[in-house]
Amino acid sequence: MSDLLERLRGRGWRVTSQRRVVAEVLDGDHVHLTADEVHARAVRRLPEISRATVYNTLGEMVSLGEVLEVSTDGRAKRYDPNAHRPHQHLVCSGCGTIRDVHTTGDPLSQLPAEERFGFTVSAAEITYRGLCPSCA
Repeated sequence: MSDLLERLRGRGWRVTSQRRVVAEVLDGDHVHLTADEVHARAVRRLPEISRATVYNTLGEMVSLGEVLEVSTDGRAKRYDPNAHRPHQHLVCSGCGTIRDVHTTGDPLSQLPAEERFGFTVSAAEITYRGLCPSCA
């Protein structure tokens, strides 16, 4: 069983065949698929799954905090199942490929107090950009 599916079951999420397929498609490291890519892969496993079911299932997973919604440079939203291990993203400026990167240190500690402007900062999202080997 996939790690994502186990986490969803642990939260009492009712697992239907459609939901199972979406969770299985998202399973793995460095997975950052668009909803359309999830749908295309899900259809290969379960031909009758609808686009609406995929979108609704992804929305539920995001609402539960089990999947991250990643937006970069006005491109289509991507879905990241690595929601429970702190990480940042490395994005190719050419093709849009996204990779998870696990940096050392706390990104919140890198923001000086005088640059917080009175905010109580609770999270930081850092995106590294460059060209992947295929685009370089």
